[in-house]
Amino acid sequence: MNEPAIKNARFPLPYATPSYSTPENIQKNFSSLFPSLGFYPRLLNVVISGGNLAKQGKYDGAEWNKSSLNTIRALEYCGVKFEISGLEHVMNLHRPCIFTANHMGSLETFALPCLIQNYQKVTFVIKDSLLRYPYFGPLLAALNPVVVTRKDARTDLKAMLDGGAERIANGHSIIIFPQGTRNLVFKPQEFNSIGTKLARKTGAPVLPVALRSDAWGNGWLLKDFGRIHPQLPVRFKFGAAMDVSGNGKEEHAAILDFISANLRGWGVEVQAPPGKNSPRVTTT
Repeated sequence: MNEPAIKNARFPLPYATPSYSTPENIQKNFSSLFPSLGFYPRLLNVVISGGNLAKQGKYDGAEWNKSSLNTIRALEYCGVKFEISGLEHVMNLHRPCIFTANHMGSLETFALPCLIQNYQKVTFVIKDSLLRYPYFGPLLAALNPVVVTRKDARTDLKAMLDGGAERIANGHSIIIFPQGTRNLVFKPQEFNSIGTKLARKTGAPVLPVALRSDAWGNGWLLKDFGRIHPQLPVRFKFGAAMDVSGNGKEEHAAILDFISANLRGWGVEVQAPPGKNSPRVTTT
């Protein structure tokens, strides 16, 4: 395991055991009194540092681990508490996998990599506009993501299937968020079956991930810069990997059941049972 060396590494690492809870003795100071003001300068440092390394061709999986873990720590210093479970399913993977999760906000985009990258090389599906951001764009480009435009659903679906298959063939797992948009309410009817479609095409297993991440809120003007809410716990739960057979409907239904059941248990609203799946592909 490639453990990133960071400040305060005396605390448990969130990916080192099957479950993790934020320690009570993590130091809190100014950041916990003014969580948003305390968090965003730390995040900016993570992004600028990673972007500079990417421009030099030095941003690799180990550096991504550091960026991801430092983001989790920054949130913890602000008083945000993480509860992570089911990591044994990630630890026991011996081949590339499709991680299929609900999508609430920016937090999971930053936090998931260090939970997976130590066991599986992994990348995301992203929208092309993110590649134009200063520092963040070069950082993302270094991760060999699957890029879509979100302008044409048919073109994006082909890019997702072909690009995803290429990454999996090269040994990379993929994290996808098959919803129409970020949403604090889980709407199964908007959670499309791109995960099982890609699994059928590649033969890779699909692994459901349920998450509650509204502690990092969505902003009004810029979605990525919402308020930090330390009173809201962060919950990640990984399910068992599934091989997809036939048309994949049973596996897709199992993914929806897993995510819905956990979200309800965490107090997140889940709407009525799904109808026809949307063809849209959601990106980070």
